[in-house]
Amino acid sequence: MTLPDRARYVVIGAGIHGLSTAWHLAEGLAAAGRGTGADVVVVDKTGVGAGASGIACGVVRNNYFQPAMRELMAHSVGVWESDPEAFSYHGVGYLQVSAEVRHDDVAGIHAQQQAIGYPSRFVDGAEASARYLRGIFPDWQAGNITSVLHEHSGGYANNQASLRGLERKAAAAGVRICSGVSVRGLVTGSGGVRAVETDAGTIACDQLVVAVGPWVRDVWTMLDLPGTVTVAGSDGVSRERPMWTYWSLQEGTLEVEPTFLTDASGGLPPVVHVDTDAPLYDDEDGELITDRLWGIYFKPDVSFGGVQGGAMPFVVDRPADEVLVDPYGPASPDFVVGAEFARMWTSGLAHCLKRFEGTRSLFSSQPSGGIGCFTPDSFPVFDVFADNAYVFADSNHGYKMIGVGQLVARELLGDRQALLEPFRFGRYAAGRTHPTSHSPFPWS
Repeated sequence: MTLPDRARYVVIGAGIHGLSTAWHLAEGLAAAGRGTGADVVVVDKTGVGAGASGIACGVVRNNYFQPAMRELMAHSVGVWESDPEAFSYHGVGYLQVSAEVRHDDVAGIHAQQQAIGYPSRFVDGAEASARYLRGIFPDWQAGNITSVLHEHSGGYANNQASLRGLERKAAAAGVRICSGVSVRGLVTGSGGVRAVETDAGTIACDQLVVAVGPWVRDVWTMLDLPGTVTVAGSDGVSRERPMWTYWSLQEGTLEVEPTFLTDASGGLPPVVHVDTDAPLYDDEDGELITDRLWGIYFKPDVSFGGVQGGAMPFVVDRPADEVLVDPYGPASPDFVVGAEFARMWTSGLAHCLKRFEGTRSLFSSQPSGGIGCFTPDSFPVFDVFADNAYVFADSNHGYKMIGVGQLVARELLGDRQALLEPFRFGRYAAGRTHPTSHSPFPWS
């Protein structure tokens, strides 16, 4: 589609946030008699699902230690469930399987899920947990497990298929999606961003929406926003922190038939996430891999061609300005998941389920993962900057949060949303950062 000279709303990024916002905004404008979908233009340097959303593992969960994240995710799960076919969504549920070190965290998550009406079950104690898990997987064999949180909602969606579903909904609402358009700069003036400069021309706008995933730092710089932020600590001391930290995401696929991972009845099991301090030994040579807290997640997934999952990420030990511009492109060898992840993840699978013993040779050599751009407290920022630029800084929580686009669309139409209040940028200076759990994952 040819880039127009002007649009009331310009959305940068055709991933989960950009498309969801555009779709809901177009529908909201029409319902209120305040415009049409033609007032909304989405631009993307490549195309729909070309970035982080398009390679996301697709897990949809409510398993968060942070109350604000739980409430926000409960809303997003409702959006996923509103049209499972269009979003290629599989509501199989989610299992958080934990060692004692995470017991109190997970018990608290369950209690608060019950308080907000989110359906889940908490299984307490080593014997009860083993019995419950073997009822789902007869060959379950992981040790040191003392609790199970079974979320009956949630599950996973197929990444590219779900984005095509969003694209169809946005297009049906009249949204114009312009692919192959790279943003080069922003024209600012009285009232904020007046236009977006691209390699296909300049498009004037009244409102800008920035939904670019791990590229947020680049547009943040175009908005002349700071690279560091003052964060007030619980000890009363304020500290300067980098606004952005990059983590290398560790994900991969075992090339087996998805039916290899079924439950006791032969059906699709819940997504499984395990956090444990049981010693992890190499499945092939028996050597100790780690005796510290570790975690993996896995699920059967046709779109990935087998059993897909991941493990803990690690910080990219390079200055932010040296991180590659395209973390998903072929010129990104620094972030390709390697042999050490394959060893750890497949050994973790075998630690959990006997059926995975001796399957490492089936690990896919196809590059997976990528990098995530994290905020100072590793949780999202959804806020307005430079008067009229609504920024999604999702801190790698993006794909599962399909409903945030609906909430942001409401805010753009003048209806401030309580669910987004805990994610404003001002929380750092005010010392209202989100609490941290004992999970080895920065996003839990």
